[in-house]
Amino acid sequence: DVEHWGRMLRALLFGPGWRRGIWGCSFSSWQPYQPPAGLLSATEVVNHWAAVFEEKGIPEARESSEYIVAHVLGAKTPLMFSMGQFQSLRPGLWTQPLTPWQLQCIQELSSYRLQRMPVQYILGEWDFQGLNLKMAPPVFIPRPETEELVEWVLEEVTQGPRVVGAEGGPLILEVGCGSGAISLSLLSRLPQSRVTAVDKGEAAVCLTHENAQRLRLQDRIQIVPFDVTLVESWAHLLPWGPVDLVISNPPYVFHRDMEKLAPEILRYEDPVALDGGEEGMDIITHILALAPQLLKDSGSVFLEVDPQHPELVGSWLQSQPDLSLHLVAVRRDFCGRPRFLHIKRSGPQRGSPVDAWPGRQPARVPG
Repeated sequence: DVEHWGRMLRALLFGPGWRRGIWGCSFSSWQPYQPPAGLLSATEVVNHWAAVFEEKGIPEARESSEYIVAHVLGAKTPLMFSMGQFQSLRPGLWTQPLTPWQLQCIQELSSYRLQRMPVQYILGEWDFQGLNLKMAPPVFIPRPETEELVEWVLEEVTQGPRVVGAEGGPLILEVGCGSGAISLSLLSRLPQSRVTAVDKGEAAVCLTHENAQRLRLQDRIQIVPFDVTLVESWAHLLPWGPVDLVISNPPYVFHRDMEKLAPEILRYEDPVALDGGEEGMDIITHILALAPQLLKDSGSVFLEVDPQHPELVGSWLQSQPDLSLHLVAVRRDFCGRPRFLHIKRSGPQRGSPVDAWPGRQPARVPG
């Protein structure tokens, strides 16, 4: 049970032995990859663990070592490591000898990386759109590509008055908020905006609450436990009325591809936040079926999807004309893959949107 495992791991990560995101250093007597004896600087320790990670086949070996060492030294993450210097550390600190306590902490954090735990969980924090967010398993870790989705939404809001609410900022609904990365980024960049963030996972709802409070954005966000696959009781998602934007980075991995994911993902992240069903469309179609009940007449849906999905989503929308939703734009990510969709509601809803609800009236996705 991933949720049970996540609670156990969070208790260990953030219990009494956790000090500002760093594992307590009282339980490690097993030191199979201890650096050589002698006074060691941060750079030397980075080199040591990068070599160990490389030997053991750990992805992003050097980056992992840099993040862990910088974190123990008190650097802000993600760190910038350039020309042999930790840019987020004060000058000279990277060349000073590390204390035994620092070496022990690095040893223990690195041992978890050897078990393929993601660096974000090891450090207990990560930056997204310039915001430092707490991270905790098994809540989905925000990816760099999703920052591009946020930037696109910001472009549309600032350049298109059609998505600006009556009080000067858009009303936004995020489906599947995870750590709160998308919602909180939009709130921080759009001072007049308000957000309702929903997730079916208890751990995700709790983590978004915590991140909202630590960023002092809790007054403009409502965080609701909600399963988008359930037709009932959606009206409570509209505390401020119909929304301008629905935004989601939903589970979209094709089920057959789940077993191909990296150990960092399979062992630690909640598979419910990743598995999109046979064609990766299960949650996407639920969001789109729900959207007309929540959006203003000219509201928009922004989605992050698999590169195979733009054509599938376009075909599905054409098969559901009563939704009055149209795919108006597709944007590529920094690798050139079509990953982001802008879907627009074209006017007053016709008919009952529940008729098109996945499961109530199955719609075949062209294959």
